Amino acid sequence: MTLNQEVVGEELIYRIALNLIPQLGNKTAFELLRHFGSAQAVFEQSKEADLHQVPKIGQAMVQQILEKSTLEKAAEEWAFTQKYNIKVLPQESADYPKRLRNCPDAPFLLYYKGNTNLNAAKVVAIVGTRKPSAQGKLFCERLVQDLAVYNPLIVSGLAYGIDVTAHKKCLDLQLPNIGVVAHGLDRIYPKMHKTIAQRMTNCGGILTEFRKGVAPFSKHFPMRNRIIAGMADAVVVVETANRGGSMITAYIANEYNKDVFAVPGRLDDPLSKGCNHLIKTHRASLLESAEDLAYILRWEKKAKGQQKQLFANLSKEERLIVDLMLGKEVHLEMIIQKTKISTSRMAALLLELELRGVIRALPGNNFRLL
Repeated sequence: MTLNQEVVGEELIYRIALNLIPQLGNKTAFELLRHFGSAQAVFEQSKEADLHQVPKIGQAMVQQILEKSTLEKAAEEWAFTQKYNIKVLPQESADYPKRLRNCPDAPFLLYYKGNTNLNAAKVVAIVGTRKPSAQGKLFCERLVQDLAVYNPLIVSGLAYGIDVTAHKKCLDLQLPNIGVVAHGLDRIYPKMHKTIAQRMTNCGGILTEFRKGVAPFSKHFPMRNRIIAGMADAVVVVETANRGGSMITAYIANEYNKDVFAVPGRLDDPLSKGCNHLIKTHRASLLESAEDLAYILRWEKKAKGQQKQLFANLSKEERLIVDLMLGKEVHLEMIIQKTKISTSRMAALLLELELRGVIRALPGNNFRLL
C-alpha cells in the first residue's frame, strides 16, 4: 500500500485487528505490513516461524495474531463504526491528517466521526488550563472570533476550561472544529460535554486513536496531545500552570517543529506561569492577538479581494445593512430598526447576502461580515 491508496473492505478489518494487539507499536505494525504486503496477509500466516522473521515480534504477539478472537474483536469494532457512521482512517487514507502523518509517532489508524476536512488549508490548535480565569476565557473567545476571518480548522481536546470554550465559540460561529479525545467513541469524557460533542459532529467532528471500550486513562492524554499538536500548523496556549497537558502539547509541538504561541500574563499569576515560561525559554512566540499568529504563519484573510469585489456590487439597501456590520455583530432587530427596511424584505436581503458570501448568520438572530 502507498499513501493515498485507499484501504477498503476486509483489509480495514485486518488493520483494526493489528491495532488491537497489545504492545504492538506503530513501527512494528508497519514492519509487518512491509514484510507481508497487507494486514490480511499477516493474519493468514499459519506458521509461527514466518511471523518471527519480523523484528520485535515476540511470542505473545504471535499468539495474538494466530488467535481467532483477535479477528472477532476487530469485526465487532468494524460493526460499531458502521452503525455509528465512524470512519476508520489508516495512514494511507486521503482523509488521514497529512500534517500528523508526517510526525514520527503518528497513530497507525484513527477513528473519526464528523463532516469536515481534516486536511484544511489552515489548522490551529488551541489549548489551555481546565480552570481558566474569566479573562482567559474571554481572550479565547475573542481569539476564535478573530481567527474566523481566516477560515481555519480549530483543534482542541474537548476538556474543561479553555478547550471547551474554544469549541463552543467555534459552534457559535459555525466554524469547523475537531475534538481529539483520549478514549473510544462509545463515550464522551467529560460526560457533560456530550451535547457539545454531538453538535461538533455536524460542524467538525470527534477524533481518536482508541477503539470502543477504551476509557480515558491518564496515560492516554499525552497520546491525545500529540495528535492535537501533530495535525495543526500551530499550537496556541492560552492559560496554563507550569505543568499540565497544555505544556506537554506545547513541548510535543516543539519536537514536531510546529509554531507555538503563548498568551502572556502577570508574573504572579499561577495560570500564566506556563505561558510565561514558554515565551521566556523561546519555546513559544508571544501572542496578543489573532493577527500575531496570522502574520507569522503568513495567512491571508480568506475573502479580502473577493469581499472588495462583492462590496462594489451591493445595492443601496445591501450597503445599509453591510455598513451596520463593520467590525461587529448586529442583531436582526437592530438592522431593521436602523435601516427601516420591512421584516419580509430584510429576510430576503439577508439570505441573498449570506448566499453571496458577504455575511454570516449567527445564533440568536445575529449577523456579521465574513
